[in-house]
This record gives sequence, structure tokens and C-alpha cells, in this order.
Amino acid sequence: MTSALEAEIKDLIISALNLDEVTPGDIDSDADLFGTGGLSLDSIDALEIGVALQKKYGIKINQEEKDLNAQFKSVRTLANFVARVR
Repeated sequence: MTSALEAEIKDLIISALNLDEVTPGDIDSDADLFGTGGLSLDSIDALEIGVALQKKYGIKINQEEKDLNAQFKSVRTLANFVARVR
């Protein structure tokens, strides 16, 4: 079951990255966002998602945080991260 926050993050990813051909239903909440799985995003995409998350949720993302890559692994890990820090 997809949480409301996961659905919001899917919409945010689609709009922040201008993924016009992707719908929220196309994004598996547990699939890797980066590398060869899921959306196959790159580091520039991660920066754009980070900026969009900060603007939408008023959170601070510390680039030095040791587990930051793990937080951006999937929609579900992003939702958990946002819920924890806001």
C-alpha cells in the first residue's frame, strides 16, 4: 500500500525531473531510483530531487550525512527520510 507521502514524492520526482512520460503508477516505491534499476537516475537528478524536497517540505539536507545515499535509494526510503526530518 502506498502512503500519501510516497505518492507526493512520486509526483515531486516526476515534476522536478520533467519526466513527462512517467506516471506515479510507473514508479515502484521499493525500486532503486539510481543505477540500473527503477528510473535509472544519476547524481544530477539526485541534486534536483534534493532541492525539490527542501522547497516542498522545508527540510534541510546535509550533504555530509553519512547515510544520505541510502536515504535516496527508493521512494519509500525518501518518504521515511522526509517524515523523520520534518
